Amino acid sequence: MRPFKSLLPQRIRPYAHPFWLIRWRLTALYASTMGIILTASAIGFYVAVAQDHRREIDHRLETVASTLHDSLEPSLDQPGQLTPLVLQILPDLCPNTADCPATPDRHVLGLMHQQGYYLRLLNLSGKGVAIAGDPPDQVIHSTEAGLHTLHKAGEGTYRQMSLPLKNAAGSPWGYLQVGSSLKILDQHLSWVRWALLLGLPLTLGLVWGASWWVAGLAIRPAYRAYRQIQQFTADAAHELRTPLAAIRLSAESANRNHRIGDRTSEAEAQAVLPVVVRQTQRLTTLVNDLLILSRLEQDDDRSAPTLIYLPDLVKDIEEEFATLALAKGINLTTVAPDVQHLTVRGHESELYRLLLNIVSNALEYTSKGGSVTIRLATRDSRPRPVPDYRYALIEVKDTGMGIALQDQAKIFDRFYRVNPDRSRHTGGSGLGLAIALAIAQAHGGNIQVKSDIGQGSCFTIQLPRAAQAKP
Repeated sequence: MRPFKSLLPQRIRPYAHPFWLIRWRLTALYASTMGIILTASAIGFYVAVAQDHRREIDHRLETVASTLHDSLEPSLDQPGQLTPLVLQILPDLCPNTADCPATPDRHVLGLMHQQGYYLRLLNLSGKGVAIAGDPPDQVIHSTEAGLHTLHKAGEGTYRQMSLPLKNAAGSPWGYLQVGSSLKILDQHLSWVRWALLLGLPLTLGLVWGASWWVAGLAIRPAYRAYRQIQQFTADAAHELRTPLAAIRLSAESANRNHRIGDRTSEAEAQAVLPVVVRQTQRLTTLVNDLLILSRLEQDDDRSAPTLIYLPDLVKDIEEEFATLALAKGINLTTVAPDVQHLTVRGHESELYRLLLNIVSNALEYTSKGGSVTIRLATRDSRPRPVPDYRYALIEVKDTGMGIALQDQAKIFDRFYRVNPDRSRHTGGSGLGLAIALAIAQAHGGNIQVKSDIGQGSCFTIQLPRAAQAKP
């Protein structure tokens, strides 16, 4: 992306420009919004992972405890006493009266092959009868089945399932406790926490950078519009200043002569009043042009479109400029086929103004002995085997001085002049082509230009044709 600084005028310090403040605010808004979303997502992910693992451990404990409970109860006899059949079912079980290794090599049942599981048998008073594995010191027993969380000093947290046991006769025998250490889970969750704590700031940094880039893209059109408004205001003020200064100087000169008692001669009056009239007319034209552009942009106060027969419009333009072309020694010709359906839908006064501006511009920059040709044609916008000629073209071609390639993209800008000195000398305000393009676009069309220095120019006006025929 092009640096945002390149979009700003060099004479304005970037950090002092209001658009930098707007960009910072947009970046902060985007980044804070995404930061809240990412933080909430990270917390939700962590909670989901923790709960999922705990549910899995609880499910395994319930499965192991239920399996052992159903296997042991038919083999039990006296309360709190182990039978040989119990020791056969649980070969790794270590009675409290025996000397067993603290950490057996194997675990009870195939369901308990994983590290951290333990089993404990208690009598009715809660004293240990036998163990398997490495249980915590804390003992919880209850007459009802239940899951409990235990804490062993220096060892961490355990999750334990307790079930009451009965003997074969149905009398209470004691309690069965199956548990699992949560050390591996805690280590896994600790790794997840560190990954989130380290990854979240990095992600937020990337989000901030992306937000800065997106804010630059978002603000660029607004900044361009702001610069266009600034340029338009400066150009309009410049255009208004010249006629106002001329009127003021003429009025001050006449007023000064009146104060000192001089009687303004008829010759002096004839010299002052035409200046005032001419500059006033220039102001009026400029204001009218600006009003036309404003109305076209807002699409307000416009009458309903009508069918316009283009050959008649071109003929009217030819008659309008016939005298001027003859006076300048320019050959003005039109090529307008009498096609019944060569009509467009729009506003005749606006299209007349469009063509008037283009043709007058061609005559203005064509020297004596040159030629200006207005040609009507048709063209389809898409290639088809049988074209339906949905667009009408009006080509205005001259043999004038031509337009440089670097100027062709700017000639439709407001107040832009290829030759400012000559344009001001002829009274042009630099709005003619801008108005022409605005009218064409308001009618769903466009204007293109092809030109070479010294070879003349060709302006092509493209307008969508109307389906109705001329009545």
